[in-house]
Amino acid sequence: MTERFTEILRAASQPVWSEAVDHRFVKELFKSTIPDPVMAAYLIQDHRFLDSFLTLLGAAIASADTFQARLRFGRFIGMVSGEENSYFLRAFEALGVTEEQRAAIADSQATAGFKAIMREAAGTRSYAAALAVLVVAEWLYLDWASRAPQRLPGNFVHSEWITLHDNADFRDFVGFLRAELDRVGPAEADLSRDFFLRGVALERAFFDAAYGNET
Repeated sequence: MTERFTEILRAASQPVWSEAVDHRFVKELFKSTIPDPVMAAYLIQDHRFLDSFLTLLGAAIASADTFQARLRFGRFIGMVSGEENSYFLRAFEALGVTEEQRAAIADSQATAGFKAIMREAAGTRSYAAALAVLVVAEWLYLDWASRAPQRLPGNFVHSEWITLHDNADFRDFVGFLRAELDRVGPAEADLSRDFFLRGVALERAFFDAAYGNET
């Protein structure tokens, strides 16, 4: 049986993929021991590149080669714009982070990198390039979230960040993304690999940045 293209890409990204999935941030999230300032710093930065993420999803709609794919992306955009954005706003309120404070904090290097790679992938007008970045962003998060203990933290800021990335709809969407990249990626293998590997490195750097561990 031929190995899936997405599995080949994930294997090529090791050990960085596993370092992200098993990151200190993830372990502390599961235990609900992340200090509020660290969680706030992480969420402020994560929310910061939502605009670029929507741009990338829009590029995926524009470059997709099937109507059914466009419908799937459209539904996901609705979720990101609604349910996920609502979580951010509730979490900021719970953590005591004001809109003024959020605006005053500069992008971390990892955030700037994510915003850049998302817009770069969108600018290629390549469906495979858009998918490569999206697969990393969603599949890696499903990978760590699916390892959460059965008993989730009582703090909704922690527990909902886990369940947003491990639920039936999200797993189905990740499956769709992987199937699409498996289908179109091999025809643009070098381009897909380049975006995929850079995306994985940024994911690990993004977790590091929450603790101020940027160089």
